[in-house]
Amino acid sequence: MTRSGQPASPQGDEPPPPPGFRWPDGIRAAATFTFDVDAEAAMLSDHPRTVDHLDVVAHQRYGPRTAVPRILRLLDRRGIRATFFIPGWVAEQWPAAARSIRDAGHEIAHHGYLHESVRGMDEATEEQVLVRGLEALDTVLGVRPTGYRAPNWDLNWRTPAIVARHGFRYASNLMDADHPYRLAVGPEPGAASLIELPVHWALDDWEPYNYLPGLTGTGVILSPSVVLERWTLELEALAVEGGLFNLTNHPFVSGRASRAAVLEQLIERAQAIHGLWVATCDEIAAWTEGLDLAPVVHERPSLPAL
Repeated sequence: MTRSGQPASPQGDEPPPPPGFRWPDGIRAAATFTFDVDAEAAMLSDHPRTVDHLDVVAHQRYGPRTAVPRILRLLDRRGIRATFFIPGWVAEQWPAAARSIRDAGHEIAHHGYLHESVRGMDEATEEQVLVRGLEALDTVLGVRPTGYRAPNWDLNWRTPAIVARHGFRYASNLMDADHPYRLAVGPEPGAASLIELPVHWALDDWEPYNYLPGLTGTGVILSPSVVLERWTLELEALAVEGGLFNLTNHPFVSGRASRAAVLEQLIERAQAIHGLWVATCDEIAAWTEGLDLAPVVHERPSLPAL
């Protein structure tokens, strides 16, 4: 039932899925709850001067120090596994927090090294950052991740090919679909591919919640009840569409007490929707990988001459 008391999808009224796509038998849509464990790296990469600002560094450290344990307790109560995208540097700086996530049975995925935007990097530097993040996750956690999320969702045209070259199964960065799909890493025939798990800014906690004066946010911090309503509407709408609800949270943002409380309410709502599969990113990508899907090719547009 929706919040209005109506079924999330009237029987027989489901929209058709994209060609070749289907969910497992008995499943009509999916939801994945993901956490970008950015800690200090989110500020240090974009605003290096904040290394000298105790107030900013402490704000970011709320994630691994206080929020991660709270989120792990929440997920344990709800009996679900989530996906945690961890920059390599954060794993090195906060090994106990990172290991607690791994030991609780959650998926660990790649999120850069120091949460660097790849925009403006040459190819060699971009690949070096990717490898450094992989090495850190292996050293600290003994994990070889199958998934990649670009810091800030920033991509170059060559980024998918670099990611595929290093054996990743999926990426979660693009905003052009409601369903998982196979992404060709280049326009040439026979190009390698990745599974793409689409995202959107509306399903990211940074915009409604996060504020650091002079660094990020407008200063308008939304009530968790408003955010819960927004996300619940999208959850129910995507359930009707048979799509993927892919929520991005940051422990230092959504791990605060009232925000974590409404996040738990949202998970409860997801678990109550008939036929909704709550799964990790890797589980959803593994299913999609087995489908006979024609790759989606993104070609770089040509600017018209003026």
